Amino acid sequence: MSALLTIFFLLGALLGALATIFWVWMIIDCATKEPSEGNDKIIWILVIVFTNLIGALIYYFFRRPERIKKYGH
Repeated sequence: MSALLTIFFLLGALLGALATIFWVWMIIDCATKEPSEGNDKIIWILVIVFTNLIGALIYYFFRRPERIKKYGH
């Protein structure tokens, strides 16, 4: 039983670390590559920061492809 708990703990720690890395990557991506048109950049950074992983996933799957298609980066 103890080995199973250890495995679950390590798996959870790994997933948490990966989620945090992804979250930081999306903040940096938004801050450095999002065009400064109006308040878009600030709003997206606030969305990512305050909604954590959910906001980062929304940015990654919806806004980022749109930005890349429109601006090429």
